[in-house]
Amino acid sequence: MAKGGGESVRRYFRELSVAAVLGLVLLLLAVVAPAFFSPQPLLSLAAREAPTLVVIGGMALVILSRQIDISVGSQFAVCGVAFGLLAAEGMAFPLAAIVAVLLGGILGAVNGWLIAGLRLPSIVVTLATMVAWREGLRWWRQGQFVDLPDGVQWLGLSQGGGQVLLIAVAAALFVALAIGLRHLAVGRVVYAVGSDEEAARLAGLKPRAVTFGVFVAMGVLAAAAAVMNAVQSPQVDPKAGTGLELRAIAAVVVGGVSISGGRGTLWGVLAGALLLACVSPGLTHLHIEAYWSRAIEGAIILLAVVAEGLRSRKEGRS
Repeated sequence: MAKGGGESVRRYFRELSVAAVLGLVLLLLAVVAPAFFSPQPLLSLAAREAPTLVVIGGMALVILSRQIDISVGSQFAVCGVAFGLLAAEGMAFPLAAIVAVLLGGILGAVNGWLIAGLRLPSIVVTLATMVAWREGLRWWRQGQFVDLPDGVQWLGLSQGGGQVLLIAVAAALFVALAIGLRHLAVGRVVYAVGSDEEAARLAGLKPRAVTFGVFVAMGVLAAAAAVMNAVQSPQVDPKAGTGLELRAIAAVVVGGVSISGGRGTLWGVLAGALLLACVSPGLTHLHIEAYWSRAIEGAIILLAVVAEGLRSRKEGRS
């Protein structure tokens, strides 16, 4: 029993380490800046970060399959604006949201086809589509915001009710992804392809189909997150999602997912996302200049990458 427990600790050491650091940060804030845990500001923070969590879940799928997607911020912006325009034209909220999510799936399918179908490097493809979608949106909208009709903001609920609903939706999506990766065959296929694509192919799997599906899922989740973000304000900003891809990748890497694919859990990713989300507001409550936020986040990411490199080197020697 003790041996099994020790093996589990070694297996999930990275995730447990991130969770421990998160716990220490929260404990520090509870002692030094208890105002951080005031209900309304904490609820607002959680609601604001809910769309990002959904994108992070999708990014985890992509990186686990040994790919990368740096176009998610642009997909997020395009789908958010599309949702806003449809809602402004009088389309019912559920239908506008569904169309926006379908558009996200199409954008993801473009990436998937170029990467899985034409076997182009994902970093090159998604860099190209990131620029194409973002610049196309900039040319189309010229920076003009989209005004949402009455009843769309906070889904027609009170602000508190809308925030709780968005948090619940994000949590449900993330938990569903975590359970699917852990307990469903499709999740094990993603791990298999990320670990060794050739071995997966020889085992009868279809790595190209998996890669395509992962990018479609990323597009769908980015679009769902864009809708969740759009309903939090009376206008949709066409510049929304700028830098989102870096935040998502950072949370996934900090959370213990190997950048080379095939290893990591969404529970570790959740701890990484929460840790990074606490940095900026935590500094505000500690009365520390905001510009330190990026420096601290960068240090956390660097430590995570170094830890991953040391672990890979140790495993290579053994």
